[in-house]
Amino acid sequence: MRKILPNFTDKYPDMKVLVVEDEKRVAEMIRKGLSEEGYHVVLAYDGETGKKLALTANPDVAIIDIVLPKINGLDLCKELRLTHPGLPILMLTAMGTTDDKLEGFEAGADDYLVKPFDFRELVARIRVVARRGGAAGPHSSGFVLKIADLEMNLHTRIVKRAGTTITLTKKEFSLLEFMLQNPERVLSRAEIAERVWHTHDWGTNFIDVYVNYLRNKIDKNFTPKLIHTRSGVGFILTTGEN
Repeated sequence: MRKILPNFTDKYPDMKVLVVEDEKRVAEMIRKGLSEEGYHVVLAYDGETGKKLALTANPDVAIIDIVLPKINGLDLCKELRLTHPGLPILMLTAMGTTDDKLEGFEAGADDYLVKPFDFRELVARIRVVARRGGAAGPHSSGFVLKIADLEMNLHTRIVKRAGTTITLTKKEFSLLEFMLQNPERVLSRAEIAERVWHTHDWGTNFIDVYVNYLRNKIDKNFTPKLIHTRSGVGFILTTGEN
């Protein structure tokens, strides 16, 4: 069982970060910088070693490059989601297209950083995903969010519509959770990007893609339709007509 993260201030002396990066120069730069910030860093230069260290070192956060020998980063991310479902994962890649980001999120990543990156941004992203991971314990209160016949149990992470269980990816769940926390309110793409993806970059269409993913799962075979588009503004979860 993973430990609950402490309430961090400026330094993180008890946080263990697993870095899986095959470029040794980049890996050493990350290790050196994070060590100076107070993190304990464990390095792996291939996906297979990264998988083993995730099981033995019990990290609090994982930073995983996508292009890795033995086990690639996307497959490693998927495997860690099975063995460490609450582990915050930050993906690193030299590719930054919308499809690349979607592939990373679908693999289970919490966030995505494109190379080359400013080290200060890396530290900021780690802090964001770490806080989310540390909040998972008290957040799991058994509270159920509902609208119409759609319900989400935050404790069991089970989503149902009209009694039918709906399987969501981690990001789909986070997006729907945010919408259920803000029913009957138009949510702009900028707000969704900041609150769900923790980024100010919403210039691509990945938010629209994820909204469509949700529509296909919770609206396509049910009535009334719950997710509506407000042209030029954003999206709203409502029982009213579009």
